[in-house]
Amino acid sequence: MASKFGMAGGIPERRVRPIWDAVDSRQFKNALKLSASLLAKYPNSPYALALKALILERMGKPDEALSVCLNAKELLHTNDSILIDDLTLSTLQIVFQRLDHLDMATSCYEYACGKFPNNLELMMGLFNCYVREYSFVKQQQIAIKMYKVGGEERFLLWAVCSIQLQVLCGNGGEKLLLLAEGLLKKHITSHSLHEPEALIVYISLLEQQSKFGDALEILSGKLGSLVMIEVDRLRIQGKLLARAGDYAAAADIFRKVLELCPDDWECFLHYLGCMLEDDSSWGDSASCDPVHPSKSVDCKLSHLTDEVFASRISNVSAFVEKWLASSSNDTVRCPYLANLEIERRKFLFGEGDDDKLIEALMLYFFRFGHLTCFASDVEGFLHVLVHDKRTLFVEKLMDTFESPVTMATKALGKSLSIFKIQEIVGNFFTLPASDLEGLAVQMTEMYCKNLPLSKDLDLQESMHGEDLLSMASSILVQLFWRTKHLGYLVESVMVLEFGLTIRRYVWQYKILLLHLYSHWGALSLAYQWYKTLDVKNILLETVSHQIVPQMLISPLWVDLGELLRDYLKFMDDHFRESADLTFLAYRHRNYSKVIEFVQFKERLQRSSQYLMAKIEAPILQIKQNADNIEEEESVLESLKCGVHFLELSSEIGSKSLTFNEDLQSRPWWTPTYDKNYLLGPFEGVSYCPRESKQNQIKQAEANVPKAIERRSLLPRMIYLSIQCASSSLKENVETNGSVFDPNISLELKILLERYAKFLGFPFQNAVEMLFATSSGRKSSEALSSDLIDWMNFAVFLNAWNLNSNEIGADKNACRTGTWHLVNSLLEKYILENLRSMGPIISSPGCNLPLLVQLVAEPLAWHALVIQSCVRSSLPSGKKKKKGGPAEQTLSQLSQGIRDSIQSLCAVIEEVENWLREQINSPEDANMEIILSSLRVKDQKEGPGKVFQILETSISSMNNVEIGDRISQALKSWSSADVARKIVTGQRTVLSEFLRICESKVKSLQGLKLQI
Repeated sequence: MASKFGMAGGIPERRVRPIWDAVDSRQFKNALKLSASLLAKYPNSPYALALKALILERMGKPDEALSVCLNAKELLHTNDSILIDDLTLSTLQIVFQRLDHLDMATSCYEYACGKFPNNLELMMGLFNCYVREYSFVKQQQIAIKMYKVGGEERFLLWAVCSIQLQVLCGNGGEKLLLLAEGLLKKHITSHSLHEPEALIVYISLLEQQSKFGDALEILSGKLGSLVMIEVDRLRIQGKLLARAGDYAAAADIFRKVLELCPDDWECFLHYLGCMLEDDSSWGDSASCDPVHPSKSVDCKLSHLTDEVFASRISNVSAFVEKWLASSSNDTVRCPYLANLEIERRKFLFGEGDDDKLIEALMLYFFRFGHLTCFASDVEGFLHVLVHDKRTLFVEKLMDTFESPVTMATKALGKSLSIFKIQEIVGNFFTLPASDLEGLAVQMTEMYCKNLPLSKDLDLQESMHGEDLLSMASSILVQLFWRTKHLGYLVESVMVLEFGLTIRRYVWQYKILLLHLYSHWGALSLAYQWYKTLDVKNILLETVSHQIVPQMLISPLWVDLGELLRDYLKFMDDHFRESADLTFLAYRHRNYSKVIEFVQFKERLQRSSQYLMAKIEAPILQIKQNADNIEEEESVLESLKCGVHFLELSSEIGSKSLTFNEDLQSRPWWTPTYDKNYLLGPFEGVSYCPRESKQNQIKQAEANVPKAIERRSLLPRMIYLSIQCASSSLKENVETNGSVFDPNISLELKILLERYAKFLGFPFQNAVEMLFATSSGRKSSEALSSDLIDWMNFAVFLNAWNLNSNEIGADKNACRTGTWHLVNSLLEKYILENLRSMGPIISSPGCNLPLLVQLVAEPLAWHALVIQSCVRSSLPSGKKKKKGGPAEQTLSQLSQGIRDSIQSLCAVIEEVENWLREQINSPEDANMEIILSSLRVKDQKEGPGKVFQILETSISSMNNVEIGDRISQALKSWSSADVARKIVTGQRTVLSEFLRICESKVKSLQGLKLQI
């Protein structure tokens, strides 16, 4: 049964090797020729067929590859004389997996294992198939069979891991853990354990059942020697003791660890928790978010009396004093942080002393204030201080401020830390504009004067004082928010572009620029900077939120399609390949990684971004083809008429979505993708956006499921609207002999009712709101909060009413009533937004994205309804009866269609005129608007001072002082080039929008000729 030496799948290896060499070198045509020769000699060899299928799949011929694979599978099942080996089956598995037919590979292995029940090689292949299918129960069953056949420890551990996965990720009850424990106990009795990972699995199994005493007994016995490193063993022991409630013994163990590893901050927190009998650190690990870790440690202290707390905290302080005295390494921060944590716990217990905490903070600053991490180290401790005390701490820091013309690296680091602390506590938002401007000038000057410190650094190394430009730019953005003076926005952009000219790898600058250009309407330029971030792999999940939301409401459809494709490809590839990592972890006996990989994959599958991208990608396709109803119907058909997304929308409520975005890296003015402070008025010097950031994030996350569910209804509602519109001309339907399915109208009504609920109204009230707004009885502001959703609702309502005729008292006039409703609302809101916008170059944050959405979605869907009606009204070749109510209805409907076409054309043409005016405005004039906003006048306040420092630094820098690389970079800097880039970036966006508008006008004019 098994392959003989020198044989591959029953074929001499010398005949197979050239084929694999050709495949590996991507010479697929040559490989196919060699494969044909091999099949001529071995026509009934499943392995030869599997090789051919592999080559065909690599050549992009999936149908042919599947057909050949099925032939090989048939041979394996029907011909008993055929050799079955793992090489043949694994080759088939590769092809079946790439063709998304993993079940067929599994069936091949199941057949082989049934035929040769004691073959470990085949059983391992079957186990691999079950790993790929995430069939935890079947994994367990086949692993136990392998253990019975081979008696190897690893197979038993495969079974135990499969049981743990059933409990953690499947529907298995905790009683299964008893089974796993019993299997391990039996094995230990007869064979003991021989791998460190085996012991870790056993202990984790006991921990899951809260059998901490049993786990401690195992660890302290002979098996404990499997953990070779003493510190690792002590950490496990301390954790088990703490979870068992023996805090005193656990504290002793953690103290030993700290003596061996004096900079282990996590261990100190465990030690402190044990001393205060606080089990917060040992709570449910599921409640901890590995993507968004808390900056401070939660704790429970209310159960302690005042005397006990005072005694315990005193003992901890005494230990820390000894710890500090014995620490000879100046770089060890943990003992000093420990003093801060002790003071924080006192505050939480109600016995805090502001002065002592400030004193400890100052001590930490004097020792480690020059480090980049200083501000993030102390941020959590600052939160326990009241505002006045935080201000006092900042004042004490300011008293130490050193600002000579140039300063040593450590002094620069300390100055930078002071600025960061001011930013963290919100000081920048309480200062008057003149002081803020002075700070920005000071930071920029400090950066330029200290460039010589970085002259010998490599291009990819962080420069000294890099964060100064980020903070200066953020301050200038705040000044823009306060004053609405364009010059401050221009200055903030110039500062970042200047920094990137000197060193192009600073991702913080790029993210700030990305958001500033997005706000200013130069989204194509923002996208260029995003691409330079070189976002790949899992960063697509954590970083893409910086650009994708803006792109979704932009006219840059090609770039958006590329973004969504790259993201979905990574996610789908990961889901396909994550099982490979899981099986590798099994093979390499790294069992903790098995569970980690499976849980990570499940987290990604529930990603809110992933679900949104899966919906927005097809909606983009629908938008791109909306000007041609035949192409649109083809797209909708490929999407199963939106049924799949409808099913997805029904599942959203039951899913626990995950939010993996790194929102902490976003600028202060846009803490989440649906919030931008710059679009609103300045909220006063007492308001600090940083303090409300967590609330903003929670609110944004709460809104996501409804947004996904609402968007997932669109493809189906568009499809149903087209169908309803095509059936609205009843006489034509009867003449053509086709019959309209009444369930289509009923389904659209149900979806409209669901959509109305998202808008916060019952269906009838939502309809009344639309008519009231259209007639002027309600202000246009009534719909502005969810304008696109309201307009989509109006369009779908009209399509449904064309068939149902339920809205309005006069059944003959009600159709034209909803036509007029949609026309008037589209005209009202598009022209209102258009006329509210000034020149885009001097109007950052204008309504252009909303205008794009209105044209790309509700107007496009309305045009599709019109196309459907026009197509249905075309003569079918059969005679129709003249006169009667049907012809009158047809005439009214035709008039409604003509009015709609006329109205839409007029509105879009007005948009086109505005776009052409913006695009054709002289480039030099636009650049002058940008650059003139930076010219410093005689007044004391106003933009331009920071920019002046940048300009003068270029001419005043000595080449010898700053080095050739920085000197060359400064010479290449040009503010005019930056201004030109901004103008070009805005024109690119406007030109794409103009192209979309022109396409729609052309389509509508074609319809006008058909009527």
